[in-house]
Amino acid sequence: MTATPLLRALLPLVRDLSRELPENERYRRLLQALRDLLPCDAAALLRLDGEWLVPLAVDGLTPDTLGRRFKISEHPRFQILLSQPTPTRFPSDSPLPDPYDGLVNAPQVDLHVHDCMGCPLLVEDRPWGLLTLDALRPEQFQRVELDELQAFASLAAATVTVAERITHLALRAEDERQRAELYRQASHPERQLVGQSEAHRQLLDQVHLVAASELTVLVTGETGVGKELVAQALHQASLRADKPLISLNCAALPDTLVESELFGHVRGAFTGAHGDRRGKFELAHGGTLFLDEVGELSLTVQAKLLRVLQSGQLQRLGSDREHRVDVRVIAATNRDLAEEVRQGRLRADFYHRLSVYPLRVPPLRERGRDVLLLAGTFLEQNRSRLGLNGLRLAADAQTALLRYDWPGNVRELEHLIGRSALKALGRQAHRPRILSLTTSDLDLPSSTAIATAIETSAIPFVGQSAGDLRQSLDDFQRHLIQRSLAQHAQNRAAAARDLGIDRANLSRLCKRLGID
Repeated sequence: MTATPLLRALLPLVRDLSRELPENERYRRLLQALRDLLPCDAAALLRLDGEWLVPLAVDGLTPDTLGRRFKISEHPRFQILLSQPTPTRFPSDSPLPDPYDGLVNAPQVDLHVHDCMGCPLLVEDRPWGLLTLDALRPEQFQRVELDELQAFASLAAATVTVAERITHLALRAEDERQRAELYRQASHPERQLVGQSEAHRQLLDQVHLVAASELTVLVTGETGVGKELVAQALHQASLRADKPLISLNCAALPDTLVESELFGHVRGAFTGAHGDRRGKFELAHGGTLFLDEVGELSLTVQAKLLRVLQSGQLQRLGSDREHRVDVRVIAATNRDLAEEVRQGRLRADFYHRLSVYPLRVPPLRERGRDVLLLAGTFLEQNRSRLGLNGLRLAADAQTALLRYDWPGNVRELEHLIGRSALKALGRQAHRPRILSLTTSDLDLPSSTAIATAIETSAIPFVGQSAGDLRQSLDDFQRHLIQRSLAQHAQNRAAAARDLGIDRANLSRLCKRLGID
C-alpha cells in the first residue's frame, strides 16, 4: 500500500514526538515537513505573546525575520488567521499587506508575496500561535486541500506541546518559575534580549543562575551593549519580580543631588527642599535598585552608599532618624572598576561590595549573526513607525552589518537602522510598498574612509617603523579628537556626535590619550 503525501509528511513528525531533540531542531523539522507536504517559498512558526507574534522558526525567509516581533493589530492577515479556528487561504489578489513582503529569500529582493495561507495552532483549546505558508507565484495554493493543512496543524500543536513539556521538565529541577519568567522577559517585544549566539546563551545562563539569589550583581560591558535590559531580566527572574525595580543613572546628576536621590531628604535639608522626600532606596524597598554608571559616583557618595549596602540602614539628608530598607542592588558600568580602584578614583571596599557577582555583557562584535536578528527587531519597529508595508535589508547590507565591528554595539545598530530607513525613504520619489536598505543607505564607516582620513591628516607617519603602529594609531586618534574639539569649542557632546561615537567613549579616549 502506497503512503499518501500527507502520511509521508506526518510519520517522521510522529516519530520525533518520542525523541529528545533540541527545540530549534524540532521546529526546523516541522517546517521542513510542512514544505515537503505543501510546496511553497517560505514557511514560519510563530508563537502568540500577548498582542504580538514572535517567530520561533522560519524556512525560506531572511535571517532577520527571527528577530522581528509582529504586532498583531498592525497586520490584518495575522488578525484574520488568529480569528479563525480552521485554515485560511487568502486570494492571490488580496489587497491586504503581507507581513513577509520582501522577506522571502529570492534573487529579486522586492518580490511581493502573492499567495498566503495559514492556520492557528491550538494547545488545550487555546490559541498558541500560527503556522504560515507563502508563495511568490500567484494561485500556487489554489489546489491545496485545507484539510491537509488542518491535519498537519494538529500534529504541529502536539509537537509544540511536547517541546514545551520537555522544556518545563528540564526547568523544574532548576527553579522553573524564575527561568520561565526570564524567558518571558527576554522575549518581550518591548524589553528584548534577542540573540541565538553562544555568547548570548551563556549570558542568559548566567542571568538565570544569579537571578534567584540575593547577591549584588555588577553588570559590566561596553557602552550600548544592553546592560539595563540585563538588569531588568535579573529583576524579572528574581523572587522580587512583583516588587518595584527602581533605576538611577549616577552620571546624570551632580554630586549635590545624588545623595538626595539615593537617600531622600527632609524639609529644610537644603535650599529648595520644601518637604520630605523618599529616595530611591526607600522607593525600591522589597524590590531592586539599579544603579547605572555607578563608576561615576564621587568618593564621598561611595562611602555613604557603602554603609547602606552593608547594614541596610540609611538616613535622609537633614535627618538623624534611620530607615531600614530591604533592597537588592544591581549596578552597571562601562568602566574598568578594578583600574579605577588602582587609580584612587574608587574605594576598594565599595568595589568589592558591588562585584559580589560580576556579569559581563558581550559586545556585539562577539555575537556573530545575532546582529541580523537584532536588525530585524529594529527594522520591524521602524517599519511600523514609518507606516511602511515592508522594510528589509538587501543582501549587501546584511553582509556589511556582519563585517562591521560595532564600537557602539546594539545602541549603534538601533540608531543606524532608524537613521538609514528615514534617509532611504526621503530619497524615494514615490512611497514604495517595500523599502530595501542597501550598503549605501547604511553609510557605515569603511576601511577606505579610514585610509583616506589618514592620508589627509596632518600626522607625520612617514619614517615610523611597523613597531610604532600602536603609537601611530594613538596619534591619529588624538589628532582627530583635538581637531573636532577645536571645531566645536571644546563641547564634548558635539564632538562625540561629529566623530560618530558615544560621549562616554570619547571621555575615556581623551583620558587615555592625555587630552584635557
